[in-house]
Amino acid sequence: MRSRIALSVVLATLTSCALGPDFKRPPAPPAGSYGSVANPQIGAAAAVAGGSPQSLVTGQDIPRDWWTLFRSPELSSLVEQSLKANPDLAAARASLRQAHELYLAQRASFFPTVQGGFSATRAKNPLATIANPTSLPQTDPYYDLYTAQLSVSYLPDVFGATRRAVEAAKAQAASARFQYEATYVTLSSNVVVTAIEEASLRAQIATTERLAALQHQVTQTVRGQRKLGTANNFDVLTQETAEAQTLATLPPLRKQLGQTRDALTALLGRLPADEPKDSFRLEELALPTELPLSLPSKLVEQRPDVRQAEENLHAASAEVGVALTDMLPQFALSADLGSSALGLRQLFGPYTGFWTAGASLTQTLFDGGALIHRKRAADAALDEAGAQYRAAVILAFQNVADTLRALQADGDALKASAEADRAAKAAFDLAQRQHALGTITFVAVLNAEQAYRQAELALVQAQASRYSDTAALFQALGGGWWNRSVGDLHD
Repeated sequence: MRSRIALSVVLATLTSCALGPDFKRPPAPPAGSYGSVANPQIGAAAAVAGGSPQSLVTGQDIPRDWWTLFRSPELSSLVEQSLKANPDLAAARASLRQAHELYLAQRASFFPTVQGGFSATRAKNPLATIANPTSLPQTDPYYDLYTAQLSVSYLPDVFGATRRAVEAAKAQAASARFQYEATYVTLSSNVVVTAIEEASLRAQIATTERLAALQHQVTQTVRGQRKLGTANNFDVLTQETAEAQTLATLPPLRKQLGQTRDALTALLGRLPADEPKDSFRLEELALPTELPLSLPSKLVEQRPDVRQAEENLHAASAEVGVALTDMLPQFALSADLGSSALGLRQLFGPYTGFWTAGASLTQTLFDGGALIHRKRAADAALDEAGAQYRAAVILAFQNVADTLRALQADGDALKASAEADRAAKAAFDLAQRQHALGTITFVAVLNAEQAYRQAELALVQAQASRYSDTAALFQALGGGWWNRSVGDLHD
């Protein structure tokens, strides 16, 4: 009895620990800011669409449906459609289900394997033999043999190999979860940015078309002046060149618009012939004025790519334990219980039962160094995962810092463009009044309007940049995926 108790204590001690490194979450970076961009006020106000001053609210949470802050029902509808039909997101969801099932399958290794079996055999004994296999009179060489048995096998987790394997599978399932979240955030952000790009291109095309029409009027006027002798061929050629250069910018803009529509259609999971009917214009979008700014210590919790890299590091740590336990003795327990009889009705009758029980221990003595090299490979994979985690953290902070700098520059650029547009519009209005009084020529009026349209084109581009970089900030901060319930993964 004492020996049995001692053996139980030894086994309990062995099974209470798992070999290999115990994973600990990396601490949050000690950074207190995202660099030199610390001003809570982003950009000065401008009296144009998208010119409202934006402010950073430190610690404010990000809503799960952050795209609704642009206050466009059409945009929100397209985002929801993409989240339901995009094949990349569907693939990420399927990968997540696969990883979860593999984790559950690996977790079953904690339990014994029980198998039931039944066999029926029809056989003929040799007549000219000394031994009678059936111990019956050799009147009929033919016989039937029926066997029913139950087999149980179990691999005791003495050194923690099973626990480390389950730990690795669980970390891989968590990695797939965060890969899904990263795909979700990227997809929603791409739909928003693509819609903003479409709105910008439509505005640029409309402005360029008006500019080209004005330049054509100037060209016609200069040609008329040449006939009157008040302009020469050089003046005509110069104006024709300006008109042609403006017209040359239209085909690339129209091509970009078509390709942007194709990209938006693809994000919705559709073929190009089934593009959405909704179109977008900048004046239909509202600019979010209060922008969340997560604390640097929280960013690593919110970024799905950082969380995925962390789970990959966790899995690599567990795999080191698996490789280490593979070098140690392997234990196995097995048992069989059953009945075998010459008649089906005789099964489980007297003298037909059998059982076996056994245990085994194996230790690899020579494998050409395969196990030690696998252990070293696992160590190298752990180092690789650690470096990839650090790279993901650096990239996350860089993304936020870059976006904050872009937003600051966008606000300043939009204010300057709005002032230039206002001045150009005032100059054009003045030119119209002066022409009405007969103090300047019509060509001067058209030139003033050309300058106004050029300023208007720059203003459109500045507005679009501010909208796009606002969406980029929500993505850089993690996109609010943590505010979605787990049930949303199966929507």
